[in-house]
Amino acid sequence: MCVICFVKALVHVFKIYLTANYTYNFRNWPVDFRWDDVHGAGSGHRALTCAAAAAGVWLLRDAALGGDVPGRPPHGARSQTQCLLQQIRELPGQLASYALAHSLGRWLVYPGSMFLMTRALLPLLQQGQERLVERYHGRRAKLVACDGNEIDTMFMDRRQQPGSQGQGLRLVICCEGNAGFYEMGCLSAPLEAGYSVLGWNHPGFGGSTGAPFPQHDANAMDVVVKYALHRLHFPPKHVVVYGWSIGGFTATWATMTYPELGALVLDATFDDLVPLALKVMPHSWKGLVVRTVREHFNLNVAEQLCCYPGPVLLLRRTQDDVVSTSSHLPTLPPSDVEGNRGNELLLRLLQHRYPAVMAREGRAVVTRWLRASSLAQEAAFYARYRVDDEWCLATMRSYRDGCQEELEDQDWGPHGPSFPWLVGQGLSPRRRRQLALFLAHKHLKNVEATHCSPLDPEDFQLPWEL
Repeated sequence: MCVICFVKALVHVFKIYLTANYTYNFRNWPVDFRWDDVHGAGSGHRALTCAAAAAGVWLLRDAALGGDVPGRPPHGARSQTQCLLQQIRELPGQLASYALAHSLGRWLVYPGSMFLMTRALLPLLQQGQERLVERYHGRRAKLVACDGNEIDTMFMDRRQQPGSQGQGLRLVICCEGNAGFYEMGCLSAPLEAGYSVLGWNHPGFGGSTGAPFPQHDANAMDVVVKYALHRLHFPPKHVVVYGWSIGGFTATWATMTYPELGALVLDATFDDLVPLALKVMPHSWKGLVVRTVREHFNLNVAEQLCCYPGPVLLLRRTQDDVVSTSSHLPTLPPSDVEGNRGNELLLRLLQHRYPAVMAREGRAVVTRWLRASSLAQEAAFYARYRVDDEWCLATMRSYRDGCQEELEDQDWGPHGPSFPWLVGQGLSPRRRRQLALFLAHKHLKNVEATHCSPLDPEDFQLPWEL
């Protein structure tokens, strides 16, 4: 009997050793896909040249990152002496910003990249990966991004058993939060809902190498999307990008860069990092914090979101105090939905796509609707304005069909006429309010949960399509 127990114990220890070795000794793992392994003339996104690879993929940058800003002469109007003096004056601030970004700043923005946190979570990460492999037949792969970082991924294929509604034929690429890993992150909701799922870890997280700065994150997302399209062979229209929390940055970058992707779901995401950074840092550091975020952590989610022409769904968690700035408003409790940064994300999206509808009355009524913190309040507000869903839907379809008749084939994008749409011009204020509420209701869903609560599978939905 003792011999049998000894053998069982030995097998158990050997299994733990193999799991640990399989999970985190990723350095000697063979490379499964590289950023330049893109073949076929039909590819709309060719690989970067070797010269461009060192700089990384393209990022959307605004005036805050060195462009011409109000009050400063344009670059062409300044002499070399003025430029040199300006650079000398800004040098101390740049050095302080760099030091903050590469020390305390990185740990605050991406705490999951800290070695101590990874070591503390190691048993849970091992269990999570073992679960994905054994229960869902997950396939681990090492991808190499254009900057040389190795990206740890896990793919669960459901195409052989797509389900009654064909969920398995769609691939959900999951972008984790700042302390999330695919082993125990947001991919559980689409996975349990029956979708094929591709999870990946940020640079510096788990088995991925590098450091989680925006450029490195975008480089990693680029190779993940290429892997899904060119190695896993999912059609672009069947690829859904799902971003949770800070993962909204890479999710919106992917759909901005690859607009032919099928849909985008953003869960507990913010519009911009600056307001959230100012919430947790001393007020006396405001100038340094803003500069550090803009130069090193410019997570401009809203700007990137407006560049994607496809279906979008925002999931707003009603008990979320992480992406809320309500604590800065003395009249609001810390978790009040009125301070949720997802509100600004929705307003920016609707104003970009439907400027005529969101002018004056439209924006005002959507802002009031966003104060509803429960499904009952939301339904009551919706009924108060007597929104006629059928009329709204007919109006939207009529505008789209009219554009299809006027536009030539080359002006028709992968998701229909390009935004902004001028639908709503000539409507009465009452009709504009109704149409604005209809569009807001279709683009944002409330979920009664905290920021870090796992999303229920039934709450993971695909966006509305016209």
